[in-house]
Amino acid sequence: MTQTIIDCHIHVNGYESLKDLSLKERIDALLNTMKSNNVDQAIILSSYIVNEQRPSTSEILAAIDKYDNLHVVAGFSISNHDESIIEEYRQHLKNGKIKGLKIYPGYEHYYPYDPNYQKVMDLCIEYDVPLMIHTGDTYTPKGKIRYAHPINVDDVAVDNPELKIIICHLGNPWFLDCQEIIYKNKNVYADISGLVLGDFTEFYEKYLVGKITDFLNYAGEPKYLLYGTDWPISSMKSYLNFVSKLDLNDQERELIMRKNSERLFKL
Repeated sequence: MTQTIIDCHIHVNGYESLKDLSLKERIDALLNTMKSNNVDQAIILSSYIVNEQRPSTSEILAAIDKYDNLHVVAGFSISNHDESIIEEYRQHLKNGKIKGLKIYPGYEHYYPYDPNYQKVMDLCIEYDVPLMIHTGDTYTPKGKIRYAHPINVDDVAVDNPELKIIICHLGNPWFLDCQEIIYKNKNVYADISGLVLGDFTEFYEKYLVGKITDFLNYAGEPKYLLYGTDWPISSMKSYLNFVSKLDLNDQERELIMRKNSERLFKL
């Protein structure tokens, strides 16, 4: 039986191979890459800013309207969004159009427990969808990573016990801190996206297999880990080859590659 794969962390911003393409062309490139790698469903994350290279949530929703296998998690910005965006997202959540919300500490110079993010958390709790939180290294050198340390997520988890939280990128490079936050807080999960730019080298692949093995041993259960790539920043093909090296039984692999995302995002 062929394994079903859900990639929970995708972008259609003008990164890498998508630079200067129209949104339709980027969606086509995504679908073609998914097809060639046997990826069944993907969740597209909108950005914390909107410009020519970064489409809005509404633009992405319109572009993927006819595709049942593409979904959206909406990005929120303290600096660039106002109350009208919260109301727009409320309608999208009510209609089932978006599957969660995301905040970008580090890219934005705010801690995830900043009071201005609370309305986003309340919205996630109200509609029982996960909040994705950027953690770890940033794609741009202008990011300030003290805001993106995974230890900061502990405050959010403790103060919002009903909120389902996904730590993006395993807190890379603070894997041990991420493990502890997930072990301690039963409402916190993590995705394994964005651990590499482009393809994995043999050395780095081996290093990260060890880190994720440590994570699974420490956190105790694979139900807290989700498969995602950060495409197009990271290669889907290289990522699938990487996860094939993890020592998982069929049930564990199914949880990470499909079931955990299905459950959290209600796919």
